Amino acid sequence: MNYDFDLVVIGSGPAGEKGAAQAAYFGKRVAIIEKEPKPGGAAVHTGTLPSKTLRETALFLSGHRTGELYGIQVSLDRTRAVPRLLSRKDDVIQQEVARIHRNLERHNVTYLLGEARFVAPHAIEIHGDHTARIVTGDRFLIATGSVPFQPSNIPFADPDIDDSDTILQIDRMPESLTVLGGGVIGCEYAAMFAALGVKVTLIEPRDELLSFLDMEVSEALRVALVRLGVDVRLKTSGTEVKREGSHIVTVLSTGDSVKTDKFLFAAGRSGATAKLNLEAMGVKLGKRGYIEVDRGYQTSVPTIFAAGDVIGFPALASTSMEQARVAVCNAFGFDYKKGVSDLLPYGIYTIPEVSCVGLSEEDAKAKGIDVVIGRGMYENNARGKIIGDHDGMVKLVFERSSRKLLGANCIGDRATEIVHIGQALILCGGTVDTLIDMVFNYPTLSECYKYAAYDALGRWNRPDGSAPEMTAD
Repeated sequence: MNYDFDLVVIGSGPAGEKGAAQAAYFGKRVAIIEKEPKPGGAAVHTGTLPSKTLRETALFLSGHRTGELYGIQVSLDRTRAVPRLLSRKDDVIQQEVARIHRNLERHNVTYLLGEARFVAPHAIEIHGDHTARIVTGDRFLIATGSVPFQPSNIPFADPDIDDSDTILQIDRMPESLTVLGGGVIGCEYAAMFAALGVKVTLIEPRDELLSFLDMEVSEALRVALVRLGVDVRLKTSGTEVKREGSHIVTVLSTGDSVKTDKFLFAAGRSGATAKLNLEAMGVKLGKRGYIEVDRGYQTSVPTIFAAGDVIGFPALASTSMEQARVAVCNAFGFDYKKGVSDLLPYGIYTIPEVSCVGLSEEDAKAKGIDVVIGRGMYENNARGKIIGDHDGMVKLVFERSSRKLLGANCIGDRATEIVHIGQALILCGGTVDTLIDMVFNYPTLSECYKYAAYDALGRWNRPDGSAPEMTAD
């Protein structure tokens, strides 16, 4: 049958854009459908880029670390802070939207505006402004992303109660903020607002922040947040959220309550699949509307694929792009990308940054691997001293028998950048000796890798894993 397009992509976020471009690169006729006025999805408009832009702007406007280094007192004008924050965010968004349009045009991808709904196995109805049309396709890629989960017991209609999307629409800088959920989003916003001088209370039901992290790094992050002024309450949940006068009151499982100007719910998201009519097509959905896929990102319907946040964990923009490329290659049998690497870096844009790749110390020990740990501390690093980051660390996990690097766990300034050194070494089978042989620019934070390797060597033949008093320098 002659369809309108070889591939129809629903959603123009990181997964949708890269999946469409991949198929077009191999000569396929591609259309991309976007329901919002501008392309980019949550990554561009409500999530990744806006929040990271706000973080950088917050660091600049607040003079974070500058005062300590240079004795400069920075006073934040709260009435002018929000316009400055939002104007910078909007500028970055505009530039990225323009880039996406250029990329789609360069690949001759047809851009269709409207809300998509499956009406047949090979047909989608697109609803626009007072119009509707049908487009057909041989294959489909669903890349609609996710939306914030909104439990029914929280009154989100209140203008001072936000989720992770609406928090970016603030019209004033609050004096205080309660963040419910100590996951990645909750920790990032808690750090950002605290840097701006907002009194933040972070509530997390588990006994640690970001439980997928190395425990030592997780604890270092908790300490860093406390130093920023965040009131971190672990093993605590919110039982009720309500308005009392001009404040939002959060009743806690401990019996206490927290009264703040604003409240942010950051405890989970759901797959954006409700309006696609997928179940009628036979597409299996899992918990919270996430689409179930196999390792090739094929759904239960052979002609329909899905990638990105709409399939759930790990819900990272970087991973979503690769998933979509692999999905398209599998959909059409391209002899190119067959799978996404299992070695995924995680980047968390708190203050300080946190990033990890490979195994944590706890992961390795749980697998029964005899490991040697090495630490490179920013306080012993020349670049760390220059920038004033005394708490940063690169923690490396080596297998004792093979000497291979198994994991890199970083916290501190530029952690999300330097983690890729560890990623490359793991992929290439690099060992502690590889790092010892390497020459690093001086002064750089990357040097922490070399001294983490020296630290590990000092522990190698010590049964208790302790380091000698002196290591090579």
